[in-house]
Amino acid sequence: MAFFDDEPKKKPKTHEVGQDLSALSVAELQDRVEILRTEIARIEAELTAKGSTKNAAEALFRRS
Repeated sequence: MAFFDDEPKKKPKTHEVGQDLSALSVAELQDRVEILRTEIARIEAELTAKGSTKNAAEALFRRS
């Protein structure tokens, strides 16, 4: 006897900028805020890393 997964897979919680928020509960809105804060931190870390790389490259070429 084979087992089949007939239940649709749940999509991960995501947020779309401009999305209608009126149907979301307070808990869902709080989850969205946390998701966005985490994403902002990730983006800022990438900006810092890219800025460090850019500064290092500029310093290298200034020496020449």
